[in-house]
Amino acid sequence: MEASEISSTCHYKCTGCGADLTYAPGTTQLQCQYCGTQQQIASGSENTVVNENDYLHYLSEKTIDSAEKQTIHTVNCKSCGATVTLDSHVTSDNCVFCGTPLVVTDSQTGEILKPKYLLPFKIAQKNAHDQFKKWLSKLWFAPNKLKHYGDNADTLHGVYIPYWTYDSNTETTYTGQCGTNHTESYTVTVNGKSERRTRTVIRWQSVSGHVSHFFDDVLILASNSLPRRVADKLDPWDLQNLTTYDEQFLSGFRTESYQIKVEDGFGIAKSVMNTTIGSLIRRDIGGDHQRISSYSTNYSNITFKHILLPIWISAYRFKEKTYRFLINGRTGEVQGERPWSWIKITLASLGAAALGTGGYLLITYLNNGSM
Repeated sequence: MEASEISSTCHYKCTGCGADLTYAPGTTQLQCQYCGTQQQIASGSENTVVNENDYLHYLSEKTIDSAEKQTIHTVNCKSCGATVTLDSHVTSDNCVFCGTPLVVTDSQTGEILKPKYLLPFKIAQKNAHDQFKKWLSKLWFAPNKLKHYGDNADTLHGVYIPYWTYDSNTETTYTGQCGTNHTESYTVTVNGKSERRTRTVIRWQSVSGHVSHFFDDVLILASNSLPRRVADKLDPWDLQNLTTYDEQFLSGFRTESYQIKVEDGFGIAKSVMNTTIGSLIRRDIGGDHQRISSYSTNYSNITFKHILLPIWISAYRFKEKTYRFLINGRTGEVQGERPWSWIKITLASLGAAALGTGGYLLITYLNNGSM
């Protein structure tokens, strides 16, 4: 099989018919959609050794090494704020995050930290669309137009979304209180008579202590374009299968550049770590109840990496509001924001009320008739 030609816009040309080769999800190959020509992605067959970046060293340098940076051509969506990477030849496009037409003339070129690893798409568009339709069919009181919107597979767009991962050792000292349940007896007077009863009381004791924990691959969305609470529900991701970043995996898909900086991402990661640290403290306090008065955490050996994760995205506009549907490009997990048809809800409520009234009248009639 002959090698493809790489165009100046990073497109991979099929030597069989001249069309663009695109990455075939679930494989390590580029494929021509017209004549079927395939080309192996060399890096896809390698055993990837994942290396982390030293966080404090990166912050102290405040510069990006030439080997770690890339030049990108991006356009910013004025509606949702997404920063989408475009090929330099693109003259018009719509934002995949909200459906708004992009003003490509306002595009800009800049340098960013280059992704080091990615998870290639594993779920093809057709399979993602099947999952999407199945998910939509289970939505109660959804607008009829939404069901028809899901009939078209072209409403799904494959996008590589930027993420940070963080590793860190943590040492936490804390103060708090440990509560233990105790049963005590007491006397009450009921109708002039004394009765002995028992009740549970909590006895609190001041405590202090120390907990340690190593956090591995705390995953933080580096985009402001997606609702974080929805994107987080796409977990878990099989990060153990990360592949070395190769632009060939991006062929045929779109890519968003990160909007959240490394240091800001670590701030979000700390809040994620704090949830686990709080659980560790409560476990260390023991007893039946725990109160955490204060705690202080020291973070050391902090490392990070910039990765891309595959997500199928669909944006649906209903009554001037955009609803986003996300599909994990590895597992097919579907999550999303959903609109409600208040007409359907109102009719259902009226129907339930009428049914309830009819049932009441029927019972009343039967009762009166049996008297």
